[in-house]
Amino acid sequence: MEEFSFMTIIAVFEEMFGRGLFWAMVAVAAAITAAYLYVLIRDRAMSMRKFLLAQLSMPVGGVLAVWFVMLMTNSGFRDIGGPIDWLVLLGVFGAGAVGFAILVYVVQSFVRGRTSDI
Repeated sequence: MEEFSFMTIIAVFEEMFGRGLFWAMVAVAAAITAAYLYVLIRDRAMSMRKFLLAQLSMPVGGVLAVWFVMLMTNSGFRDIGGPIDWLVLLGVFGAGAVGFAILVYVVQSFVRGRTSDI
């Protein structure tokens, strides 16, 4: 592979997850991001209580992300070959953790509504 571009990355993800599932995941991520921006604009500040609970949920999101990728790629931990595989796995864990924290914050904001931290 002589050329590495953004389209190459998209093609790899479409091959790994399937075209429909990949674009569904992109749409869900975009919707959660839009909801997060809406909540921040609506509340005009971050609630530290909601933020703390969202941070406490991060390990769950990381584990779920790793499990999902292992399930979709039909791989297991025995298939991890070298350091780059571990780095990719840590990246998946980190992305899942951050994404799940944002989701938890948004869900709390919609369920509880506006709250002031006094």
